[in-house]
Order: sequence, then C-alpha cells, then structure tokens
Amino acid sequence: MGQRMGMALVGLGAASQPHLRSLQDLAERIDLRYAVTRHPHQDRIRPYAGPVRVISALDEALQDPQVQAVIVATPPATHLAICQQCFAAGKHVLLEKPLELDLQRSAQLVEAAQQSGLHLGVVLQHRFREASVVLQQLLTQGRLGEVQAASVRVPWWRSQAYYNELGRGTLARDGGGVLLTQAIHTLNLFQALVGVQSVKAATVRQTRLHQMETEDHVSALLVLGNGAPGDLMATTAMYPGYPETIEVIGTLGSARLSGASLEVNFLTQETLTVTSEGGTGSGANMMDFSHQPHKDLLTDFIDAIASNRPPRVTGADALSTHALIDELLRMGSSPL
Repeated sequence: MGQRMGMALVGLGAASQPHLRSLQDLAERIDLRYAVTRHPHQDRIRPYAGPVRVISALDEALQDPQVQAVIVATPPATHLAICQQCFAAGKHVLLEKPLELDLQRSAQLVEAAQQSGLHLGVVLQHRFREASVVLQQLLTQGRLGEVQAASVRVPWWRSQAYYNELGRGTLARDGGGVLLTQAIHTLNLFQALVGVQSVKAATVRQTRLHQMETEDHVSALLVLGNGAPGDLMATTAMYPGYPETIEVIGTLGSARLSGASLEVNFLTQETLTVTSEGGTGSGANMMDFSHQPHKDLLTDFIDAIASNRPPRVTGADALSTHALIDELLRMGSSPL
C-alpha cells in the first residue's frame, strides 16, 4: 500500500454523511486528518471511525503539509471564499454541488482553480452510478444508433418543513430552487449523455404546495447536442417522490434510466438491464441513497490527483450545467 492522501472535510451537515461513509471505506488510501465545522464535536463525524481532529478553523487544516486535498460540503454561498482559501494554500478541492450561488461566482471559482493549477472536482455523483456508466458506454459506442429524442424527469418531493429550515430554497443561501439544488444531478448526467444545445421554451413556477422564494416546478423543450428534440420536467412537488428518469430514443433501440436502474431494448430484440435496490433521495428522506457513487467519485478524484489528469466531473462540467439552469430560468421565469 502506498502513502495515504491526507484530506480535510469542511462542513458536517447532512451532505457530509455519504462522504464520511466513503472516507471510511477508503481509509487504506485516504487519511482524513481534519473535520472543520462551526460547532466542533467529535460525535459529528459519525459514521467515520478513524482518528480525526474536529476543529473550527480551516486555517489549521490548510497549514498541515500532509493535507493534500479538501472536501467542501458547506452551503453554496460559502464555496467561493473557501475554495480560494484552499487554492491559495496549495490544496486540491472536491466541492459539493452547486459551484456557487450564481453563474458569475461559479465562473470565478472555476477560473481560480484553473489559475492555481490544482484539481477541482465536483460532487455530481449520478455520473458514477453503474447504470449511468453503462448507458454512457452504449451511447459512446453507438449501440443505440443516432439519438432521435430524449427526455429527463425529476419528479421529487420535499415537504414544507424542508423549506421552513433556515435558508432552504432561498437565493441568499442556496442560489435557487429545484433546478440548482435537486435536479442539478440529473441535468448534469443528461448533458453528459446526450448534450443540450439550447432551451426552446420553458415554464418556471412555484406551486401551491410550497411557500418558498424560488421555483419548485420547471418544464421545458430542449434542443439536444445533435439537434434532436428533448424535454424536461423537474419538481419537488410530486408527492411522495419518484425516481428521476432519463429516456433516450435511438435508431437502434431505446433506453430508460430510472434512478440507478437501466432498461435497454434494442431493435434486434436484445435487451440489457442494470438493476439497483437502493433509494434515490427522491422523497421525504433526502438521504435515502447508497453512498457507493460518492465512493466511486472520491476514488476517481484521488486517482486524478495521483496521475495528474482531470477528474471525471470537472468544474467546467458543473459550470456548463449551471449555465443550462440559468437559461431555463431566463426562458421561463415569471412572477411566482
């Protein structure tokens, strides 16, 4: 076994839990040396079982020469400042989505990473689900033929209690609603699979199921990467919440990706399936999903650092998805 990579984790809210499980699984390769939180307490790092210092000052972790990379799992409004601090200290960054509150600040963050020469990875873990990887391979290999149409649906549920938590669904803390906070994972995967050239039409609204500052329902018509038609629906008002789906029609067959499961039917009558029994976080329990994609994403990130190659999900990838979200909001926004 080679030398373990020293890391620090910033933020110990709900988003940190799959990271902690992944870090525990990867303890032979990663030395989690610090957990940084405003309320330092050792109990907050469960389920990580190894020795780690829980501190309140990020500077202390950044001054440690054994720390090579930092996982940032704090609210979006904090990302730019924290990442700039990490890059200035010579640390690579794995950043929770979204990049930042708005497209301008997100672009500034990506530029800071590029200028530093350090690696910036983004936690858009749906790209690492087995079913997603298989579908990507089928499309890359041309086994579905030429894409004729594709659709993406995110029929999720969040209760009003979720939005009653301080800052939830606000521009000041989250930067947006269902698109930037929930659907961003599936939109990023959809872009990677079939590409999106532009938004032809969109409707953005707030349903009567929620009282919140930002949108909880979006529908749109899209132009895909090859010019074929696409459509989109994303919401957090579909009780009790259902798995997100991506459907692709090709000249040689069709594919349906539902959550972490895939069903492919070729015109030759051959079929292919990838099944998963795990949840997707689509309902009231937003953490109801396997941490395996997080673990695979983290593995790819440290491998990228070791071999000096870009991680699979880069800052530029995430910035492209943020730009698509901005276009959807611009095309469809009306008084909520």
